[in-house]
Amino acid sequence: MPVREAMQEHGPLSRGAFAVVVLLSLAVLFAPADDVPSAPPGVDKVVHVALFAALALTGRWAGIEAKALGAGLVCYAALSEVLQSVTPLQRSGSVADWLADVVGVLVGLLCWQWLARRHGRSQDRLA
Repeated sequence: MPVREAMQEHGPLSRGAFAVVVLLSLAVLFAPADDVPSAPPGVDKVVHVALFAALALTGRWAGIEAKALGAGLVCYAALSEVLQSVTPLQRSGSVADWLADVVGVLVGLLCWQWLARRHGRSQDRLA
């Protein structure tokens, strides 16, 4: 199936992709500290940007309105940082991680907007 056709419907495939990315985000954001691999400095910020870009992109593909999705993801990012710092996960919340998450949301929403323009469609759907 060509990419254009795959992105035309907000059907089960797009909702499933969004659900998988949400589950992945839960695993990444709420893994205990012992389960988080060590990495060179800055790699964690790349992971945050990529994760939240994927959430925004798949959320738009699933048909969630941009403003609601963006606001929800920014709140989810903030909540995840707070929960990391107050739960027994032995992780620390970070404003820098939250900012990386926000950048990821913006990147994902802008990518969707670019795809919509590229295909000459509205921003809410590529159909």
